Amino acid sequence: MLNQANVQPMLPVKDLQKAVRFYRDTLGLEQVGDESEEAVAYRTGDTILSVYRSQFAGTNKGTAALWEVPDVEETVGELRARGVEFEHYDDLPDVTRVGDVHRADGLAVAWFKDPDGNILSIQNMPGRA
Repeated sequence: MLNQANVQPMLPVKDLQKAVRFYRDTLGLEQVGDESEEAVAYRTGDTILSVYRSQFAGTNKGTAALWEVPDVEETVGELRARGVEFEHYDDLPDVTRVGDVHRADGLAVAWFKDPDGNILSIQNMPGRA
């Protein structure tokens, strides 16, 4: 049943207008449908990412959403040029970091936060054809 369905990440935000500026203007995501006072949806690849107003925004301490990209370093450079600041997690076992990119066993990943503190990441697609 669910193994045939798409999943839609939903990220809580406190200030929807600030989130719109970040997801649309900074990350360059395409808005889908009409924006309401409570939520807005974005097309990203073949999926939809929704952000919605919530008092619980930014309370998750783990990665809330990730994008698989062909070249993490290139994407980091593009996002940094748009003002995104990256997180560094230097206490992860068997992980090394060069600049903003963490590496382990063929995986390259970089983390950043949205204005409400939701942890987002970009990573490569190791082992995918």
